[in-house]
Amino acid sequence: MDKLNSAVKVLVVDDQPLIVEELCEFLESSGLRCVPCESSQQALTRFSEDTEIGLVLCDLHMPEMDGIELVQALQKVAGRQRVFEAIMLTGRADKQDVIKALRAGIADYYQKPINLDELLEGLQRQLAALQERKNDLQLGNLNQKLQFLSESINDLYQDLDKVRRNPKGEEATTEEIGPVEIPAIFNQLSPRQLDVAKLVGKGQTNYQIACELGITENTVKLYVSQVLRLTHMHNRTQLALALSPSNSTLRQRVTAH
Repeated sequence: MDKLNSAVKVLVVDDQPLIVEELCEFLESSGLRCVPCESSQQALTRFSEDTEIGLVLCDLHMPEMDGIELVQALQKVAGRQRVFEAIMLTGRADKQDVIKALRAGIADYYQKPINLDELLEGLQRQLAALQERKNDLQLGNLNQKLQFLSESINDLYQDLDKVRRNPKGEEATTEEIGPVEIPAIFNQLSPRQLDVAKLVGKGQTNYQIACELGITENTVKLYVSQVLRLTHMHNRTQLALALSPSNSTLRQRVTAH
């Protein structure tokens, strides 16, 4: 079989050092880069430190943490922004163990003694599956960013429309705040930016603001960032103090430039 050329590393885990050594030697001679481990705890550490690891080849029966438990722990470390494929090696082809492994997300399994050519073919299949999952993840992230951009643009258009229909809307928004005097530095904000700033001043979280204004939490983060930049404030605390009716003296300090 042709050598595999991949930037992905293979995490090889078995509590028997000789098996780890033989597997790594064979896989590396086939063009793969290996990270050898002789315990599940060592594997967890190596996986956490090396983001190039994309394939996991692990023994099922190991002390302290078996192969299934190890893969589940690796999944927690990986989270949603990192993908990998796992293959289980077992000396006993117990049906229940195999079912449990597949349910845990392990892609394939091989019984010892291992046919190395078959294992290499299996790794090649998992490399292809891994690349497909990575592409799906990147596409999902791109779609999320496009949706966020679309929602932000839509909100900005709504603000522009309000200004066109009511040029004095900014003054009206300021008056709605009642007894709290809005510092002059906030006059440059759009109506929606001011709405967000006032809710920050009330101590609301991004989630609460999003619910009240009918926008996404990411859009709220964008507005908060814009408000801080335009008002030259460093954080939400300064912003809240500047709009707080009970801290007028301190409000003058944080808005003075």
